[in-house]
Amino acid sequence: MIHLDPEGLTLADLLTIARQEAPADFTAKARQHIDDGHRLLLKLAAAGTPIYGVTTGLGAAVDTPVAPVQANIPLGRAVGVGRLANRQELRAITAARLAGLAQGRSGISPTAADALLALLNSGVEPEVPLLGSLGASDLAPLAHLSLALNVPLTGKDGLALVSANAASVGLGALLVFEAQQALHAMLAALALSCEGYRANLSPFQPWASRLRPAPGQAEQSAALLQLLAGGELVDHPRRLQDPLSFRCAAVVQGATQQALDQMQGLIELELRSGADNPALISEAAMVLATANFDSTHLALAAEGLGLALNRLAACSAERMAKLLSPESSDLPRFLITQPGHVGMAALQRTSAALVAEIGHLANPLPAVSVPVADRVEDYAGQALAVVDKTRRLTERVLWLASIELIVAAQAVDLRGALQLGQGTGQIHAAVRSQVAYLDQDRSGSVDVLALSAFISSHGFSAASAAITACRSPMRC
Repeated sequence: MIHLDPEGLTLADLLTIARQEAPADFTAKARQHIDDGHRLLLKLAAAGTPIYGVTTGLGAAVDTPVAPVQANIPLGRAVGVGRLANRQELRAITAARLAGLAQGRSGISPTAADALLALLNSGVEPEVPLLGSLGASDLAPLAHLSLALNVPLTGKDGLALVSANAASVGLGALLVFEAQQALHAMLAALALSCEGYRANLSPFQPWASRLRPAPGQAEQSAALLQLLAGGELVDHPRRLQDPLSFRCAAVVQGATQQALDQMQGLIELELRSGADNPALISEAAMVLATANFDSTHLALAAEGLGLALNRLAACSAERMAKLLSPESSDLPRFLITQPGHVGMAALQRTSAALVAEIGHLANPLPAVSVPVADRVEDYAGQALAVVDKTRRLTERVLWLASIELIVAAQAVDLRGALQLGQGTGQIHAAVRSQVAYLDQDRSGSVDVLALSAFISSHGFSAASAAITACRSPMRC
């Protein structure tokens, strides 16, 4: 049971609700805050205080002194189109909104808050299309979610249910998890590629990071060296200097981890914040119009993460190209010994296609959007759209990492008897548990999907004990 409290919901707890389907409840403190906010709302409304969306219209109709029917607020905003949120996404979105309600700033009634909590715990899956939010509150997806509640909406209930960025935050939390998986998969692929290529490890030594401490470089280098520790590669590189896709890999990994850390920090901030407009502040007995629904910070962080992953993907594709080239690797062309067989060459085409798509998805969404609501809503953060495209980008990065792992494992096997590092030995064994050595042509698609599914399901605690040890790189 995950407890929703005014102190906020941790990212780990949201993922437990979304991915492991843990139930949730409100703490006594959260219930008190919700009740306090609702009571303040009723008191201020009875006193004639103007309250946006309660005693006035919404959007451009803010100048209309007509109390909106709260049930009509989600009904009229259920205008989403596109793909439907899956079960995991629905739970993440709902948990994120419940975390916001637990702050007690929304003015929602305890009855409506409990109804949303019951929806989460029931396992019911409403149809929630994910296209339609501009990132100035995820009105459309939250409206569709709210239609599943079978309780009367009064006071500020309708507005409280839809006026939040819970879809962006919930899917952003899943993005953080999936991007971390992809980053660890890329570290594993890099380590195994170093073994297969017989790379020079000089750029990853501690002195390199001390001379220029780029963000994350020292930690990623330490993690890489730990994976390779115990093997013969440390003392037996083939060249004095390798191509930049090898030499600069820890720098690129570190920069990507920094971008991911920024995204994670902002998601955690949202999960302990009250972003309602208007906000009910019971300790000050006031209602406050805010712009805390704006999602620019989330959009920019997700854009930055996508750009960083794009660079990671470019390095991965180049390392594969070097492994497949006999002039560069001193291995059989396309890593196949049978004449007339395509070997790993066809998988390189898939990797090239993935890099092209990753590059396309890394292009930022335009900052200028069509103004709506009689041009009152003349700017939009667009976080949900950016988070969604970055999740699609991340999925492709994981496929690309899976291909590099397959290619690197083949290169390692073609080297003959090698003393691998303890970590890379475990990574190689994990790859071989899903993908057999290629001695004649077969469907590479089956191999890639099997390995990526294995990584997604088990994480690197199963694929490699060394990766698990370096999940917090400073431990390395």
